[in-house]
Amino acid sequence: MTRFGVEEEFLFLDEASLVPLSLSPETRARLTRPRDIGRVTTEYLASQLECITDPLSSHADAESQLRDLRGFIAAQTQGHGAIAAAVGAPFATTRSPLISPSPHYDDVSARLAHLTREHEVNGLHVHVEVHDDDERVRALNRVRGWLPVLLALTVNSPFAGGVDAGFASWRSILIRRLPTGWCPPRFHDVEDYRRHVHQLLDLGTIGEASSIGWDVRLSERFPTVEVRVFDTQLTAEDAVLAALLSRALVLNDADPATDDPLDGIDASLWSAARSGMEARIIDPTTGEVADAWQVAERMLDAATPVLQQFGDEDYVRDGLDRIRTTGTGAARQRRALAAGGMPALAGLLRAEGAAAPAPAA
Repeated sequence: MTRFGVEEEFLFLDEASLVPLSLSPETRARLTRPRDIGRVTTEYLASQLECITDPLSSHADAESQLRDLRGFIAAQTQGHGAIAAAVGAPFATTRSPLISPSPHYDDVSARLAHLTREHEVNGLHVHVEVHDDDERVRALNRVRGWLPVLLALTVNSPFAGGVDAGFASWRSILIRRLPTGWCPPRFHDVEDYRRHVHQLLDLGTIGEASSIGWDVRLSERFPTVEVRVFDTQLTAEDAVLAALLSRALVLNDADPATDDPLDGIDASLWSAARSGMEARIIDPTTGEVADAWQVAERMLDAATPVLQQFGDEDYVRDGLDRIRTTGTGAARQRRALAAGGMPALAGLLRAEGAAAPAPAA
């Protein structure tokens, strides 16, 4: 069975003001100590941590590991006035983040300069196992056209500076300013992919290949295709939904009927970031503009053979129905703020994010 892995980033927020809190070295050391299942690591900012699963085979394993990791980091925040928030960007910010101590992060900070002040962003990254190099490139090309609808389903960062940003994924807009972001070009083969990466390295805009910021890329550490378009998800179930769709689309060996140009995909990504599932985006099977839910149905049709192969079809259909009913993470955050202000939003982040308890045996 083709395995996959999930990486989730979390921001630690002050529970009263919902601004990021930098973790002390002692807290970081306690959170990142070795574990039997999964790993917790530091991230670019001192207010961030990343949870990394072991290689996974099933949706049950994925949900179990993600709940376990989320529960672990949530337990460390109890009684400290903090929330380990599973959001793509914070509600508010002081625009003065501290960088985690690391030569690599020092290099990134030097290259990003003032951008770091507004780069408090959390993503969900899904690795799908593909061992042949050229097949990995073909899979990357297949996924490109589906990136906008994948983002539309997973928008979860509607606020900026303590107000509604007017975008469902403000994180996506922030990362657009990086030297490599959003959709990659279409590649002929793995040699073509490497030529593009070496050219970017020669420009000096990134210090190493692992800093490539495309929404889907080849992993530099593992034989995987890495889908990176998603905001961090409010719940473990939503994260697993994104992971299962990623695996199915990577392994589906049929290209969408059209080869969308880069500007069309990027414009659709902007529309998805702006409006979530109310967006109009390009349908990669027709090349025509359509409502996001129509494109989601086409995507489900394309993914179904692989979903059925791995026993994931019911889980994914239930997940899509849940989003139709309760909305994306961005919609749920907006409803909470409208209903009860910042205390209600803090309650949502605490209840649905890293504090989500593991289900009873």
